[in-house]
Amino acid sequence: MINRRRFSAALATSMAASMLSARGMVAHAEPVRARNIVMVHGLFADGSCWSEVIARLQAASLNVTSVQNPLTTFPEAVASARRVLDRQDGPTVLVGHSFSGMIVTEAGVHPKVSALVYVAARAPDAGEDYTALAKSYPSPPATAGIVFDGDEGRLSEAAFLRDFAGDLPEARAKVLFAVQMPFQKALLEGKTTQAAWRSKPSFYAVSTEDRTINPDLERFMAKRMSAKTIELKSSHLSMISHPEAITALILEAAGQTS
Repeated sequence: MINRRRFSAALATSMAASMLSARGMVAHAEPVRARNIVMVHGLFADGSCWSEVIARLQAASLNVTSVQNPLTTFPEAVASARRVLDRQDGPTVLVGHSFSGMIVTEAGVHPKVSALVYVAARAPDAGEDYTALAKSYPSPPATAGIVFDGDEGRLSEAAFLRDFAGDLPEARAKVLFAVQMPFQKALLEGKTTQAAWRSKPSFYAVSTEDRTINPDLERFMAKRMSAKTIELKSSHLSMISHPEAITALILEAAGQTS
């Protein structure tokens, strides 16, 4: 006869396995067909960083909005994305690059969001200290290139060209550097309170040559969320250097590939 303690342990193990299996089924479920795409930029950028992908999605007759992330505080950044999501007229794919993966993770529980796409992006769990998680991997070179004027931070030009946009033509990278939006230190203090990837189909594009987020950290986060994952030989800015591949991943998340 099995004793009560062993029975309880076996039951807990079985339930945990079932929950993990269910999460995997959600992540790999057939995406709901969506015609709306909402995109959010991260640090050192503005909404125009999605331009190459936007043009391709619009050519596929999709409705696309690029959120102008204020880069002030995490709650304000999430609120800016939620306001855009509120305006959508049906199922919507929420896409985030870099830091804005945290916004996707938090705001992605919005009822209109049908799928999530992470592009070389942060993907913390609810309440997780992303900084502590990142420190468990070798520090990427771009970190040393962040400079502050008081509470306002940005990347130095050398770090931007080498470590952020390293596979772009220098002239193109310099244009992007010129429109770089500064961020406030307070933004980095925010933590997610929920993890949308636990309940929404998720997709992840890993940048294998990334010098802004460690590629192995990207792989870990993608695997943890059971995301459909692609790997691109790219700098941190894969949506600019590999717009066709990023567009294809978003179309798949929108159920537009069949």
